[in-house]
Amino acid sequence: MVTGWFTGEGEEFRLLGTRCSACASVFFPREDVFCRNPGCSGGGLEEIPLSRRGRVWSYTDSRYRPPSPYVSDPELEWQPYALIAVELESERLVVLGQTVPGVTVADLAVGMEVEVVPGVLNEDAETTWTTWHWRPTGVTA
Repeated sequence: MVTGWFTGEGEEFRLLGTRCSACASVFFPREDVFCRNPGCSGGGLEEIPLSRRGRVWSYTDSRYRPPSPYVSDPELEWQPYALIAVELESERLVVLGQTVPGVTVADLAVGMEVEVVPGVLNEDAETTWTTWHWRPTGVTA
């Protein structure tokens, strides 16, 4: 789990961003030092939960095993997965991520509604590393 990037479980799961108090720019990943808006003189940064839903802005699939630091078991056959760019409902910010397992590019369309859900990046006997996935609304997998 990347500390400070998301919070909650199930229906309460949310990505966390920050908002500048001076210009209202929203950032994800979060920004804790300064406002990244070049037109802003700077303000305080407040942690905010981001929209759970958004619309597909773009998508593709990953058909190769990414290099380190991506974690994958070299003993297992590589399974492609869909990568998705989502424009968040309220913030109009585009956030990237994987779809939930089982959703492929054939299941996606630009403009379709998706929601953020917790996912597993990797796990071993002692630890489960949590991340986020995008799931088309209405899909319960």
